[in-house]
Amino acid sequence: MGTSLTGYRAPYSGYSGLQRLNTMLDQMFGTSSSSEGGTALTSAWFPAVDVFEDKDSVKIVAEIPGVKPEDLHLSIENNVLTIRGEKRQVSEDTADRVHRYERSYGSFERSFVLPATVDADKIDATCDSGVLTITVPKAEKARPRQIEVKGGTQQGQSSQRTAGQQSAQRTSGQQSSHR
Repeated sequence: MGTSLTGYRAPYSGYSGLQRLNTMLDQMFGTSSSSEGGTALTSAWFPAVDVFEDKDSVKIVAEIPGVKPEDLHLSIENNVLTIRGEKRQVSEDTADRVHRYERSYGSFERSFVLPATVDADKIDATCDSGVLTITVPKAEKARPRQIEVKGGTQQGQSSQRTAGQQSAQRTSGQQSSHR
C-alpha cells in the first residue's frame, strides 16, 4: 500500500498574500508599511480617468477629489501627456487620537500616449469640483471634413451644350423649312 501525503492549507485570507508581498517589499526597501508592525495594507493612489474622443478633440477626465489646482502639474513630451499631482493629508487638530486612516494621500502620476494627429500647442486644462478635464484638440488636417464632388469639366459641359444647341437649331431649322 502506498503512502499518501496531504498538504495542509491555511484557511483562505484574501489579504494574506498582499500582506506578505508588502512585508517583503518593506524589508527589501527598508521601510515599514505601518506603525502597527507592517500588518496594514498600503495602497498607491491613482485617480480614475476616462478618455473620450470626438471629431474635434481627445478629452481626458480625471477624478481628483481633495487635490488643489496648484498641486497639479501637466507636461507633454514626445506626444506623452503626463499628469502629476499630490493629495495632501489634512490633519485633524480637534481629535485626541486617530482610530483609522482610510483615505489615500500622496503623490500620483499618470501618463497617456496621445495620437500624432493632435495639436499639443493648444491643450486646455480645467479643474472644477474635484474633476480635472484636459481637452487636446486635433490638428486641423486630422479633423474630418466634407469634400465637394463636382461635375465634369466646364469645357466638356460647354462643348456638350454647344453640340446640343446646334442639334436643336438644326431641328428647328428643318421644321421651319418644311413649312
